[in-house]
Amino acid sequence: MIAQRGNRELWLALLAMLLISLLYGFVTVVWRRIPPASDFFGHMIGVLGFALMLMTETLYSLRKRTRSARWGRMSDWLSFHIFTGIVGPYMVLLHTSWRFNGLAGAVTLMTVIIVVSGFIGRFIYTSIPRSADGFEMESEAVEREIAAIQSTLQSLENPQMSRINKLRKQQNTLRRQAASLATARRMLALWHTVHIPIGMALFVAAFVHIFAALYYATFLH
Repeated sequence: MIAQRGNRELWLALLAMLLISLLYGFVTVVWRRIPPASDFFGHMIGVLGFALMLMTETLYSLRKRTRSARWGRMSDWLSFHIFTGIVGPYMVLLHTSWRFNGLAGAVTLMTVIIVVSGFIGRFIYTSIPRSADGFEMESEAVEREIAAIQSTLQSLENPQMSRINKLRKQQNTLRRQAASLATARRMLALWHTVHIPIGMALFVAAFVHIFAALYYATFLH
């Protein structure tokens, strides 16, 4: 059965960002200033955000490369990947105290690019038919799914019109995806050639920024 993706992870990410924003606003009101990146709150929100970004960069990729593993469905891992890929950069953005000079500014810019690129990748990803486990379906598998739905439709009676309509909608979706499958895969391959190098550059710059911050703020004292 083909997997139907919703927007649950986007709504959860929006909720998390709202709660984080309320906490950030509360701290700003209590301190009567924007929390500096060098203070405890600024440090913690940056560390947690960067940890989420590391999880975004590594966990989904590891799960995708171990198809024989049973560590949850790929679709669930993708949802987690999208959630951390939105919330993590947002926390890092708050960590900057809205100052974008030097290396920190470059890291922030690349973070924004990666997030935008991630949204584009999600759009391309949803245009490729996938199984319930989240793995890509080949054209032959899509055609078999269409044929199975057609057979089920023909066997149903009128009282089951709601199920018939649902199956027809799913069938039409499969037909559209089958027609654009090759194009979608080419677009996904092109997206990977852009998204992955920028992501690697982002994390190299972020690690340099973290080391410099620790060196000048801690080791020199």
